[in-house]
Amino acid sequence: MADEEYFDGYMEEEEEWDREGLLDPAWEKQQKKTFTAWCNSHLRKAGTNIENIEEDFRNGLKLMLLLEVISGEQLPKPDRGKMRFHKIANVNKALDYIASKGVKLVSIGAEEIVDGNVKMTLGMIWTIILRFAIQDITVEEMTAKEGLLLWCQRKTAPYRNVNVQNFHLSFKDGLAFCALIHRHRPDLIDYSKLSKDNPLQNLNTAFDVAEQHLDIPRMLDPEDMVNSVKPDERSVMAYVSCYYHAFSGAQQAETAANRICKVLKVNQENERLMEEYERLASDLLEWIRKTRPWLENRVTDNTLPGTRRKLDEFRDYRRLHKPPKLNDKAQLENSFNTLQTRLRLSNRPAYIPTEGKMVSDIANAWKGLESAEKGFEEWLLSELQRLERLDHLAQKFRHKCQIHEEWSTGKEDMLQSRDFKQCRLNELKAMKKKHEAFESDLAAHQDRVEQIAAIAQELNALEYHDVASVNSRCQHICDQWDRLGLLTQKRREGLDEAERILEKIDQLHLEFAKRAAPFNNWMDGAKEDLMDMFIVHTTEEVQGLIDAHEQFKATLGEADKEFQTIISLVQEVNRLAQQYNLTPPDNPYSTLHAQDIANKWSEVQHLVPERDSTLQNEMARQQRNERLRREFGQKANVVGQWIETNLDAVASIGLQSKMSLEDQLKKLRQFDNAVQAYKTNMDDLERINMEVQEAMIFENRYTQYSMETLRVGWEQLLTAIARNSNEVENQILTRDSKGISAEQMNEFRASFNHFDKSRNRRLEAKEFKACLVSLGYNIRDDRQGEADFQRIMSIVDPNGTKFVTFDAFLDFMTRETADTDTAEQVMQSFKILAGDKPYITAQILRQELPPDQAEYCIQRMAPYTGRDAVPGALDYMSFSTALYGESDL
Repeated sequence: MADEEYFDGYMEEEEEWDREGLLDPAWEKQQKKTFTAWCNSHLRKAGTNIENIEEDFRNGLKLMLLLEVISGEQLPKPDRGKMRFHKIANVNKALDYIASKGVKLVSIGAEEIVDGNVKMTLGMIWTIILRFAIQDITVEEMTAKEGLLLWCQRKTAPYRNVNVQNFHLSFKDGLAFCALIHRHRPDLIDYSKLSKDNPLQNLNTAFDVAEQHLDIPRMLDPEDMVNSVKPDERSVMAYVSCYYHAFSGAQQAETAANRICKVLKVNQENERLMEEYERLASDLLEWIRKTRPWLENRVTDNTLPGTRRKLDEFRDYRRLHKPPKLNDKAQLENSFNTLQTRLRLSNRPAYIPTEGKMVSDIANAWKGLESAEKGFEEWLLSELQRLERLDHLAQKFRHKCQIHEEWSTGKEDMLQSRDFKQCRLNELKAMKKKHEAFESDLAAHQDRVEQIAAIAQELNALEYHDVASVNSRCQHICDQWDRLGLLTQKRREGLDEAERILEKIDQLHLEFAKRAAPFNNWMDGAKEDLMDMFIVHTTEEVQGLIDAHEQFKATLGEADKEFQTIISLVQEVNRLAQQYNLTPPDNPYSTLHAQDIANKWSEVQHLVPERDSTLQNEMARQQRNERLRREFGQKANVVGQWIETNLDAVASIGLQSKMSLEDQLKKLRQFDNAVQAYKTNMDDLERINMEVQEAMIFENRYTQYSMETLRVGWEQLLTAIARNSNEVENQILTRDSKGISAEQMNEFRASFNHFDKSRNRRLEAKEFKACLVSLGYNIRDDRQGEADFQRIMSIVDPNGTKFVTFDAFLDFMTRETADTDTAEQVMQSFKILAGDKPYITAQILRQELPPDQAEYCIQRMAPYTGRDAVPGALDYMSFSTALYGESDL
């Protein structure tokens, strides 16, 4: 037995007194006094005492009573006779009981005790003190004597002039006794006034205080202690053991109070984290709720300025408003993971946020936000493109309408005129030719009217905002065109009717009219083409317009010949009039004049270089756009590759089992710093992208990356770094709180990563089983082994997902050896503070705990309702259970 080994070892030298048959008289005197006082400190509980230690134990009755009081156990019924054999029988019963407790009694017999052998009696009492007062004292698994000595050394370490090395000379000056009392009850002794030069005063002070306030009787004589060359070790040990037992209750109360404080701090911090999570979640969800309708609204005021304003608002949202909320979301997820880790490590149930505020709810709301955001910018740019085309079409419509309206002005009045009824024959012929020319002109204008109608139809299809005025103007032109056609037909019939009486008119005027009208129409068309507005997006499209213009310029030579021919006809008329001294007659066949033709021809020739300049400017603009495409593409290719490389690097950190968690965290923070430093490149891209959008560039053949894909990749990189950093921090927290060594953590990670073939940070059931086997778990290949494995799976996968995460794996590997607090431990600590009562009072809580934690308990403890309740009694049992139950939040 352990007790036998202890006594064999400890008493090996102590029992020399028996073989030598000698005992120092001074030590014998000290032992008799000390052992007598020690025995009386217990016998008084039974209402008796001894006066002479060698006489009063001779009949064995008080010896058996002493053992019953000390052990709390019932000894065999004593013999009541007064004969010697009765006394021997009683002493033997006591000695047998001592031996039953594992004590080997060497050379101590009942006869010597009955005969009053002082040496044997003192040896027996010392054996009892060792077994029942000192043996149970253990500090750091040392033997009783060493444990008691270590306890004295620790308690007196801070005190000057005290150096406890043994149980004789170290206690001789009394300071060690005073230090032990002051350490536990500083209100009883003013240690600063004690001096090493007054040992007698020190000893009397300590012994008086111990007797009056600590219920420890005087067991030592101060004069004997001072005068002895070496005080008796056994006497001092017996007396010091009373100090240990007197203060053990205070030590238990201190330990209990410390445990309660530790648990309460955990709960207070957890509740603070829960409140912070609820607040952040509410703010983020409210912002998302207010923002989504704006992103889902696909309606503009159908104007270019209004749509551009909306695009600017969206850019402000992406640049200024969304990034802080993305940070809030990452912080929210990190806070939630940290809180759950803290709860798991402190044996609390998982935190369940208020309905609608789960991390998954936040993620779904954020996903809904990004879903609403997706395509919003593309829609706005598409809308700008549509509105720009609408604006271009509207200008083109107004331009063509203006040309047509200028041409048609007065035409109805002219066609309705009956002037041919009063004209002369030659004038009538001229009128008919003039009408023929008008019909040619009218036919030439048919294409322009159809173009006007087609443009109006397209504006209607594209929902132009001022389509009402477009339709009104178009309808007016079409109605007028119908009237012109009807009026032209009626005038033709009138002229045909008069043609029978008319003669052939002057061929020269007729030739002019025939040539001038088409040429004039050609010039109108040329002017319209030269002034035509265009919208292009590439240099190839501009080059096509330049090529067409060059082809047009190639026809100017023939046109100039036609112009010279037409002018020559007029010159011929003037020449003939001058030749025959006549007033130049008006041309009856045409409303055109030579000067009109010349002016219009001059306009056409002036518009040609202007068109050249306009096309060259557009070519320069498209070339600038091409440079923007190339600049954005080159930058985007570099940034995109950088983001993808760093995403892979961040993902690979957790797979490097040889890297410590601190190194992983350091590496992740280096990545975070690198990302922050690299952000200027994203800012440059945003700036270039803004120029690209403002230049209305919609395609880019130089890169596969769009600004949107780069933004998503950037946000994924930020989120991955934040999430991985939080996971590593939680693993460090788990490792440190569970006492896991770096080698164990590396072994756990290496084993997990080895079987995590898919690199998704989780194991399937069969992979997890193989991982456990690799770590030394003996999972048999039979029904019992499968049952054992399913029990483990229910622990690491309580939700039945069929997967085991690294956090769950790590928690399982450390759970059995972790030093965790439990509700039962906290309840036992409160019980110690309450003095074994089933209730506690506010006064005790305020006395034993720090103020804030005492009030925390008082506010949350329910009143105690038991029959033995006192006023203000509080129920610490239900409170201890609630600490490990669901939070109020």
